[in-house]
Amino acid sequence: MPCAPRSELPSPLGPGAARILLLGGGELGKEVVIEAQRLGLETVVVDRYYGAPAMQVAHRSYVVNMLDKGAVKAIVEREKPIAVIPEIEAISTEALEELEREGYCVVPNAAAVKIAMNRIELRRWAAERLGLPTTRYAFASNEEEAYEACEKVGYPCLLKPEMSSSGHGHVRVDEGSREAVYRAYRESVSHARGASRRVIVEEYVRLETEFTVLAYRWFDGERIATSAMEPVEHWRYGEYHYVESWQPSTRDPQLLGKAVEIGRRVAEGLGGVGVFGVELLYTRDGRLLFSEVAPRPHDTGLVTLVTQSLSEFAVHARAAAGLPVPEVQLLGPGASWAVYTDLDGEWFPVLRGASEALRIPGVELRWFGKPVTYPGRRMAVVLARAGSVEEARRRARRAAELLRVEPRSAQ
Repeated sequence: MPCAPRSELPSPLGPGAARILLLGGGELGKEVVIEAQRLGLETVVVDRYYGAPAMQVAHRSYVVNMLDKGAVKAIVEREKPIAVIPEIEAISTEALEELEREGYCVVPNAAAVKIAMNRIELRRWAAERLGLPTTRYAFASNEEEAYEACEKVGYPCLLKPEMSSSGHGHVRVDEGSREAVYRAYRESVSHARGASRRVIVEEYVRLETEFTVLAYRWFDGERIATSAMEPVEHWRYGEYHYVESWQPSTRDPQLLGKAVEIGRRVAEGLGGVGVFGVELLYTRDGRLLFSEVAPRPHDTGLVTLVTQSLSEFAVHARAAAGLPVPEVQLLGPGASWAVYTDLDGEWFPVLRGASEALRIPGVELRWFGKPVTYPGRRMAVVLARAGSVEEARRRARRAAELLRVEPRSAQ
């Protein structure tokens, strides 16, 4: 069942149902499932824990270790989906490669997922194959190599594990002592996913802002077309995960045009179909640099739920199902503000302040329904529309300040 254009949609739960299977069931996957349900697709979600957000809206779900190749393949071969959609990074890429060879459609494709989830391979691919501008960088596999890499790149610099997510293991080094670098290296690899001891050492840049270009590929008849949405601008406020995003960006149109071009090049280089969240850095000294790419909808793109004719999730669902995607229109300014928690190990927490937040004109709320908390976990997002980007950002921030994630027993 290779990726192919589709002209019919059978009823779900019946003979010949068009079924999609998500590997990962977080808040982004939840929105993809909702869009797929609207199209009449049958939906299956796989994750490592019970009660993941996307499981709550899917037809069926499974709980397995998604790094277990055999377990992943067994579920896919049982369900026989028209598309396998990786939604997180902690997945057996060997399983994806074998499934693709067996004829399954992996969205966007197994090679793209493998490249994107490995920072070292991604940097080599982007800088050396595509020739994209990036920060200065070097690689290291032990403490002494890390010191040599830092000396080469210069200080301050960042150490990042070869494989991790959501900013885990990003360590800044400000001084050139071996002790400081060794300590940073040990801290970085302690957050690595799997047994890898490799890190990428990157130039630390002073940011003016960041962009996400949501490029997408879909079947336009028998050929695959590539396009891109209006760039999303976002900011982290000293954190490694996003806090605020907005659309449209008010930056110079020429700069935004360059961002879109990089996004399209990345999507075309990786191939396949679906949405690609291409992260770009714009530095205070005027450089526009490729950072990373998610071969799926991006968390900063949650804002598209209130700004566009089709959200990034609707586009991804359509593309994965082999359906056409008309040109995405920007409907108006909007902003998002993510809500995190510092609570540790609280089961079935409560979001308080929702009534007050939703009284603000133009504000919407997505409470993800994650069953347990841990410090730094994203639990909800506020979305806001307004007549201007500035007002939308003010509304989103004001609404988020009214929200509190609390234990169920709290009064």
